[in-house]
Amino acid sequence: MVGSRQSLRERLGHIVFGYETIAGRAFDVTLLGLILASVLAVMLETVLWIREAYGTQLVVLEWIFTGVFTVEYGLRLWVARRPGRYVGSFFGVVDLLSILPSYVSLLLPGTQSLLVIRAVRLLRVFRILKLSRYLGEANVLVTALRSSGYKITVFVGTVLVLITIVATLMYLIEGPEHGFTSIPRSFYWAVVTMTTVGYGDIAPKTTLGQLIAGLVMLTGYSIIAVPTGIVSAEMAYSAREGARRVCPHCRVGGHQADSQFCRSCGQPIAAEVLEPGGASPGAYR
Repeated sequence: MVGSRQSLRERLGHIVFGYETIAGRAFDVTLLGLILASVLAVMLETVLWIREAYGTQLVVLEWIFTGVFTVEYGLRLWVARRPGRYVGSFFGVVDLLSILPSYVSLLLPGTQSLLVIRAVRLLRVFRILKLSRYLGEANVLVTALRSSGYKITVFVGTVLVLITIVATLMYLIEGPEHGFTSIPRSFYWAVVTMTTVGYGDIAPKTTLGQLIAGLVMLTGYSIIAVPTGIVSAEMAYSAREGARRVCPHCRVGGHQADSQFCRSCGQPIAAEVLEPGGASPGAYR
């Protein structure tokens, strides 16, 4: 009996967490369809005329989806070899958050709108369509953002100081009679103006204030591209470094600077300096 129960658990594990078998792929595809339908139901419920006409049906439908996803979450916990590891994983957290809002809404009405977090579960499509290997390309962007973090921090700090100075000047020049009732209020105006959003709810009326506003706008156009340039430069550097990582076993290149194993053959790799012209030593062997 114990062996039979263990065998059933293993078979269900291959279906729930696997995708190589027909049953596993069918489970995942069905799950994706249910996720799409549940997210659509949550979105439609926010439309007034649809809620008035089909509110009861949508609520019932949401609870049906919640019940199905609750059973699925419990099933994953049961078949997982390390339940704690699954619970703490990215998809484990998302799976839990996708069902909690329904139960929380019993105490705090309105929180069921947070069920749209179920859309994040659609990321499983990368696994189903075997596109996971392409997610590794995102490492270039992550590496660039991490490397440029200090530069962007200094840049943002400088911009905040500049905005604070401008906000203080506008508060002194325009004053409460023109909408600049406080420095924080003026700070809001400076942010909106420097980012070229321009809501227009607050506008300077004096000549000097309008002159400063024009300078702030021009400054905004000048500095808005700085973070993009910083990250782009880091991405270009990461790409160049990645091109220098060549597997000595299968000669596949394009690895990240911190890669330790080949993405093609799985063997340990080491950085190889490219020869002039872009070819690595032995590339033509």
